[in-house]
Amino acid sequence: MAILLYDLVGADAGRPFSPHCWKAKMALAHKGLEFDTVPTPFTSVPKVEGGTSKTVPVIRDGDKVVADSFEIALYLEDAYPDRPTLFGGDGGKAMARFIERWSQLTLHSFKGAAAVLDIHQRLDAPDKAYFRQSRETRFGKSLEDVTAARDAGLAAYRASLEPLRSMLAWQPFIGGKSPLFADYIVFGAFQYVRVISTYPFLAEGDPIAAWFERCLDLHGGLGRTVSAAA
Repeated sequence: MAILLYDLVGADAGRPFSPHCWKAKMALAHKGLEFDTVPTPFTSVPKVEGGTSKTVPVIRDGDKVVADSFEIALYLEDAYPDRPTLFGGDGGKAMARFIERWSQLTLHSFKGAAAVLDIHQRLDAPDKAYFRQSRETRFGKSLEDVTAARDAGLAAYRASLEPLRSMLAWQPFIGGKSPLFADYIVFGAFQYVRVISTYPFLAEGDPIAAWFERCLDLHGGLGRTVSAAA
């Protein structure tokens, strides 16, 4: 039986956008595991698997329910050791933890604000009300005011990506010659803004864009099954 993945969506159920759900999807595909997605709007998340988590992704694999993209990757690594590794050992798990924290604090701290209004515009009415209230409480200002500051922060954001840019001069993936879960962590951060926003987070010709294109091609072009925002 296929694994079920609860996948965050907006008004268009065919355009899943959560960076963390994309991480889980790439991990499942990396392991070569069959999975089905359950389109899940923000306001339906509390009902997932009896309220097991406040966020998605959540997977059900037989009797096992796992929440959180990193925990899902760890579960898949342990449950399917005969499949391609997501980490390459304990050192890879530790490296992926570092990449996760860097992604959250560097990538998402800017993108989460810069794309917040783009996300809101792609939700249905009940989710729009929830999203505006929760995010305006978080930021302490209107969504419009949050997004208005993105141009001023863009140059600093792009400069903060230099460690990734520099590393890609040495190897094609964060995992080395081939991708690991660390790649999928960063991929998720770029994929969700590709799906939800037309804002130019990367400059034209940025080497990171070439890495992202390679990631989009992985696993039969899984990332390309959802088109870029237009």
